[in-house]
Amino acid sequence: MKSEETPFEGGPMDGRVLPVLVGMTGHPPKTYRIPVPDPAGGPPTVLVYRRVPRDPGRRAGFARWKYAYAPEGVPRARPRWPWSKPAAGPEATPGGKPDDADG
Repeated sequence: MKSEETPFEGGPMDGRVLPVLVGMTGHPPKTYRIPVPDPAGGPPTVLVYRRVPRDPGRRAGFARWKYAYAPEGVPRARPRWPWSKPAAGPEATPGGKPDDADG
């Protein structure tokens, strides 16, 4: 497996560079979760970092990545069904009379 030295920005891992495994496309995962054990023996705290481009001015095809701290965590992914779009208002209806077949 290949890994890439990836910097972390913000949060407790700010300024650290860790080797992160990359996938078949050569990109690291979109989110990186780091479990931190609780000193009192409770459930571990999970730090969440999101992948962002390292240099926003470079071409997207050759983007290098870094991880930015996401204190709110990662939003839950919901399926995007075509019929769940917001309803169109009256401005989206075609003009003409309601019973006019020619519009």
